[in-house]
Amino acid sequence: MNFGFLAALTGLTALVNLSLAAELERSQVRPCKSDTDLRFWLENMVWHHHFSTAEIRAATGMSDVEISSALAKFEVRADNRPRRLEGAPLLVLPYPGGRHPRIGFLEGAINPQRETKVSVFTPWDEKSYVVVDVPEAIWSNLGLTYLAHTHVPTLWTQAKIELESLEWNRRANGTLDIERRLPNGILFGAKVAPATKAVRLELWLKNGTTETLRDLRVQNCVMLKGARGFEQQTNDNKVFSTPYAACRSADGRRWIIIAWEPCHRAWANAPVPCVHSDPKFPDCAPGETQRLRGWLSFYQGTDIQAEFRRIDNTGWRADGR
Repeated sequence: MNFGFLAALTGLTALVNLSLAAELERSQVRPCKSDTDLRFWLENMVWHHHFSTAEIRAATGMSDVEISSALAKFEVRADNRPRRLEGAPLLVLPYPGGRHPRIGFLEGAINPQRETKVSVFTPWDEKSYVVVDVPEAIWSNLGLTYLAHTHVPTLWTQAKIELESLEWNRRANGTLDIERRLPNGILFGAKVAPATKAVRLELWLKNGTTETLRDLRVQNCVMLKGARGFEQQTNDNKVFSTPYAACRSADGRRWIIIAWEPCHRAWANAPVPCVHSDPKFPDCAPGETQRLRGWLSFYQGTDIQAEFRRIDNTGWRADGR
């Protein structure tokens, strides 16, 4: 075995990852617009995501002195985070950026956009969360119509059009929603609605072009880096039963489940690591709107197939409630 080659390859990989981390820090800066905005993001980053000062700096562009002063002003500390009440909805927050949500395959997600990403915190560990990218990508007969990071060319990068940065709308009941209008008139949006035992997801797309849109494949990613016990870079701990994709914890007692309807592909990417239940919109005529429904939940037990059947019996595919 050529150990010199392996060492050089390892060093090159480390340099690539450092370069990607630096690119993330430069590109993910989102200055806060007001004291209210600043306080929300500091609570988000410190109380729930447990960001370091460097990560807060990468997300906000603030200096270390400014960060320290703001944390003191708003009395935001890791030790005074309010606890989730018994029976309260699952905690869902906009992902703040500043920390790459993947462990590996970073070259496949340069400059990840935070406006498609939400963190859903597990019910058994207040420090553990998954990052749901909704949507990560949308394809159509026109080509790659939207991508939530830099990887391969889209319709807009090929046309040298830069899409504006957006933010999730935060509703009083904990629901998050967002919509984006693309330069060709396509309008799409997402809604994330937490409940006590599950999170209901919705994607919609309105065709503002003059031609029918076809082959509307969507990629929605559930990244596991932040969920302790689920971050192994393998697919051996995954189960697929379309539309369900599930990841088992290292101790075998807990599961993270994602599903979308209608699903055209359930799969996982071990290096990230992540799980997918990727849906497909029906063909969409000019002026028409199509919708997709999704489900995310957590399960403690060993009979995952029985849990899939239980979820089916909630009627989530049909009613979206």
